[in-house]
Amino acid sequence: MTNDNFHLGDNVNMYGGTNNTGIIKNAAPAAMAPEVRSAIAALTTQLRELRAEVSPLGAQTIDESLPVLAPDSVVQPQVRARALMAVAGVAATAGALGVPIVEAVNGILQLLGVQ
Repeated sequence: MTNDNFHLGDNVNMYGGTNNTGIIKNAAPAAMAPEVRSAIAALTTQLRELRAEVSPLGAQTIDESLPVLAPDSVVQPQVRARALMAVAGVAATAGALGVPIVEAVNGILQLLGVQ
């Protein structure tokens, strides 16, 4: 099969022009299920409370993860899953205070079909 072209994903052809800078995508993010949205809202509240009780590195991990976890953020599912696992790791180091957060993360991962 010579000269066969296979394209997966976006395909852009540019012929001439100046100052071509990229692609504008007008795709709306997939709607998040209401139960996932409410579980993430509850989790972010718990994380904000936990933030004051953990090390500066743990607080930084929480700070970096919160924007990714926001229901309206446009991120790949695996990026959101990594952020969930990161905050679960921080919560696990917080002892009894972090147990409800680890349980909440596990529940969200199950709802997302990751676990």
